[in-house]
Amino acid sequence: MFQEFKKFIARGNVMDLAVGVIMGSAFTAIVTSLVKNLINPLIGLIIGRIDLSSMMFRIAGANFKYGAFISAVINFIIIALVVFCLVKGINRLMPKHEKVTGPTSTDYLEEIRDLLKNQANK
Repeated sequence: MFQEFKKFIARGNVMDLAVGVIMGSAFTAIVTSLVKNLINPLIGLIIGRIDLSSMMFRIAGANFKYGAFISAVINFIIIALVVFCLVKGINRLMPKHEKVTGPTSTDYLEEIRDLLKNQANK
C-alpha cells in the first residue's frame, strides 16, 4: 500500500495540482487584500460609505450583510479576470500544436464507393 501511495504522489499531475492549490491560496490572499484594502474603500468613497462590509439591513432581528456579499462578488470578479489574463498570456507563450486531421467520414465513404465500383466492373 505504501508503494502505491508513493507511486501516486510521484506522478507529475499530482504535484502540479498541489503546486496549483498552494499558488491559488497565496494568490487569493493577495487579491482579497487588494479588494479589501484598495478597491472596496474606493467604491465606498464613490457611493458615500467607506466600508462596504458594514452595509446591511435588518429584518425581524436578522442582519443581512449585503456589503460583505458585494465585496465577495468583487473579489471573485477580480480573481476571475486575473486568472483569465494569466491563462491567455500563458497560451501565447506555449507552442502552438498543429492539428493533425485524418480522413473524414466522407473520405471513407468515397473510398468504399470506389472499391464497390471497381469490384462491380470486374
